Amino acid sequence: MDLQSALEKCGNFGPYQILLLGLFGYTNIVSSLHYFSQTIISFTPSYSCSRPKEDLLQNSTYTTSLLTCNIIQYDEDLSSFRDYKCSSWDFERESNYESVTTELEWVCDDAYKLAVGQSFFFIGSALGSIFFGYLADRIGRLPACVLSTLTGAAGDFFTSFVGSLPWFSVTRFISGLSMDTQYVLMYILVFEYLSPKHRTFGLNFILGIFYCIGLVISPWMAIWLGNWRSYLWAASLPALGMLLYPVLLHESAEWLLTKGKFDKAVSNLKSVAKFNGRQVDDSVYDEFIKYYREKQNNAQKKSSDTFAGMLRTPRLRKFTIILLIKSMIVTITFDILSRNVEGVGISPFHLFSYSGFCYVPAGLAIILFQNKIGRKGMACASLFVGAIITAVTGYLVAILDPADYSILLGFMVSLGRFGAVVAYDAEAQYAAEIIPTSVRGRGVANIHVVGNAFAFFSSYVIYLGTFYRPLPSLLISFVLLIGSCLCLTLPETLHKQLPQTLEEGEVFAKGEKWYFFPCFSRRQQTNKSASQLEMETASKITK
Repeated sequence: MDLQSALEKCGNFGPYQILLLGLFGYTNIVSSLHYFSQTIISFTPSYSCSRPKEDLLQNSTYTTSLLTCNIIQYDEDLSSFRDYKCSSWDFERESNYESVTTELEWVCDDAYKLAVGQSFFFIGSALGSIFFGYLADRIGRLPACVLSTLTGAAGDFFTSFVGSLPWFSVTRFISGLSMDTQYVLMYILVFEYLSPKHRTFGLNFILGIFYCIGLVISPWMAIWLGNWRSYLWAASLPALGMLLYPVLLHESAEWLLTKGKFDKAVSNLKSVAKFNGRQVDDSVYDEFIKYYREKQNNAQKKSSDTFAGMLRTPRLRKFTIILLIKSMIVTITFDILSRNVEGVGISPFHLFSYSGFCYVPAGLAIILFQNKIGRKGMACASLFVGAIITAVTGYLVAILDPADYSILLGFMVSLGRFGAVVAYDAEAQYAAEIIPTSVRGRGVANIHVVGNAFAFFSSYVIYLGTFYRPLPSLLISFVLLIGSCLCLTLPETLHKQLPQTLEEGEVFAKGEKWYFFPCFSRRQQTNKSASQLEMETASKITK
């Protein structure tokens, strides 16, 4: 009587699971408002140097030319000129929205300040994944999820009061502490209490719909509020709703069982059964406790497995290194393609909002295709197609005038964002299935930490666009292509018994060819089965 068997009797897709999915949806709205606040507050509109109150040269024969970063004064026959650095700028603010860039004038020689400040967000996310991951193992998934969310909201709130690079970096660091954990911990709670056949649809559908809601409304919130400080206040307030979660939800039963808190786990299951209107005999709970007590006594071998052990054997070491590199590629791509929405001839507010709708078809694409072409096929295809789309977008940005081709460029940006979302969501499940059960929690957490830490460079990659606009797209396209090729060396996990220990992980899918895909092998197996059936029939007739 394991957890899934007990949940079937208590109800694994009833009113409690509907409530859980609803709160998971709310968590996704809070998470999207938090994560993309760094994009909304840093939009940089078109700008040019302000004309000085008095001309730099008191000579009527000179003409003043105002550029983005310099003021040039030259005479009528262009025989001489003087070049001056700007000291102030005129911004073409959309709907009079004041971003951190326009208020603090972090442009031209000071443009690096925004990249530096935002990069501290990802330093915080890496350390936050470690800290709140440890906290989740110590005090439970539910309280760690709430504390993580409130920490991120506090960082956003404090950011709204700063006006210098050092304090901006500190508050963005605090904000980044919860970037990954607030979503992942809630994902785990839903995953455990939801029936296996509803997980793929429920999790991806809820993620697509509600994360999309947060993305679509955030730019309009910013325009309505008028400035980045008010927006951060508004974006941080919904996190207070998470204070109700401990009252409405139960702690992770899996975590309680690993801590030996069998009575508390049973109490949670009884509460779920009552909420779902189910009557469950006490004998079910007795068998449940008996099963996990025996499992605990036999867990000595599994407990000796460590994440470092994955680096000691050839095949697992290869898988681990590839998963780490893949996480870096997917994370930095997701962040850059989500934020790089400026300079294509469309309002960045509008493009950011409208392209947010891609989360819905992205979730549906995973639901429709992942169980057909396999985990490896989904990961490889999403990265390869994303590389092509991103490269084409960079090329079009270089040769086309955004004023004349804004719709085409906007569509390509949205298409690239769609590919990034598919790759990001597919990567999480694929990594969790390859890593053996005995180290899955630590392994997935460590891979996320490395990916989030590498996203530190995303602000600097976007900053390269100030030198050559298509450069970020071309660079990302190249790393996506590398990631796609690396996926071919990973094993397929669809319809297979997943490894439980490091020993099983080392021999998992051994002998499988790099070009193995379930959609092709199924056809071969069908043909083979048909041939075997004909031979058996012929043999019976002969006899």
